Amino acid sequence: MENKRIIQVEEKVPFKLLVPLSVQHMFAMFGASVVVPFAFGINPAVVLFMNGVGTLLFILITKGKAPAYLGSSFAFLAPAGVVIENWGYSYALGGFVVVGFLGCILALLIYKFGSDWINVVLPPAAMGPVVALIGLELAGTAASNAGLLAETIDIKNVIVFLVTLLTAVLGSVVFRKFLSVIPILIAVIAGYVAALLCGIVDFSAVADAPFFSLPNFSAPKFKWEAIVIILPVLLVIASEHIGHQIVTSKIVGRDLLKDPGLHRSLFADNFSTMLSGMIGSVPTTTYGENIGVMAMTKVYSVYVIGGAAVLSIICSFIGKMTTLIDTMPDPVIGGISFLLYGMIGTSGIRILVDSKVDYSRSRNMAMTSVIFVVGLSGINVQFGSIQLSGMVLACVVGMLMGLMFFVLDKLKLTNDREDS
Repeated sequence: MENKRIIQVEEKVPFKLLVPLSVQHMFAMFGASVVVPFAFGINPAVVLFMNGVGTLLFILITKGKAPAYLGSSFAFLAPAGVVIENWGYSYALGGFVVVGFLGCILALLIYKFGSDWINVVLPPAAMGPVVALIGLELAGTAASNAGLLAETIDIKNVIVFLVTLLTAVLGSVVFRKFLSVIPILIAVIAGYVAALLCGIVDFSAVADAPFFSLPNFSAPKFKWEAIVIILPVLLVIASEHIGHQIVTSKIVGRDLLKDPGLHRSLFADNFSTMLSGMIGSVPTTTYGENIGVMAMTKVYSVYVIGGAAVLSIICSFIGKMTTLIDTMPDPVIGGISFLLYGMIGTSGIRILVDSKVDYSRSRNMAMTSVIFVVGLSGINVQFGSIQLSGMVLACVVGMLMGLMFFVLDKLKLTNDREDS
């Protein structure tokens, strides 16, 4: 096992490997996942609990064939913030429940009518740049966490950032055997040690935290106005889910949209969001950070993902452990994110290469060009309280272009049809 370069989806992992690999995945998602509950003003313990439960449900529903970790969804921040400001967090929970339920209905429709439409509305020339944007649009976040965008750059932050990033990069290239599958975890530890030596870690919050504590469960309330504000996010999370599943498919070398099927993974994702709203947690989504970890380590085992989920549940009940992880300095998160977000972007380029997209065809050149500019330009489109921008807006534009070219092909008006 230690000499294998790739650990496949269904492979069991020895306990001596399972623990560090699972810890690595938990570290990868934690930094981003707790941002959402902090933005909503709630304790992150219930979110860690539901992330773990949701991930285990995802593995069960997808029959252990789709490795994915469910973390907090950022797509709900803007509309849920409006609802919380006007009616309170409990009514936002009601919106989460409804969106999750309708997402399950969407999954059933895909089960009934299939997913071949994806190649029509998002052909490789469109899907490649859309997937790349999942990672590229987060580049600023990684730089911000690293402290590289501050007006006055602190040399201590730079040192911690560089130690973390270089450890991850060099580790992925020179580490061998056991160490070669946990470069992210080693990089996090190295960054944390560098932060301690630089004096930018404060353990006072850990000392004050209780050892054991129950997650702060709460019940949803339903209000039509609140539901209408949050409902359009369904488009966002569906686009995000499809992109993540395609990225993961390319990484593990299997078509997860076919087996276990997009309907199963989308249902599992939305069922977790619905359940999250019922117990007081935030919506969940497949996490790009953990996709990046799989791409880098070539460890795809659902047993490792499941182990990380169990650890997340355990952490939700241990106040001091949760607080300790929460003290991870931003430059460490930034250093890891620099590499992981970039690898997601590279996965999008890989789609273009593997699909052998022919850029002598005008439509392919036009689609890829427009999608990249839309996603990276910073423009946004407002629908009520919902703002579409970045990857999501680019995905919508790509879908519209795909449908347009499909109709034009049927009318035999295009000059670059494959059958012309």
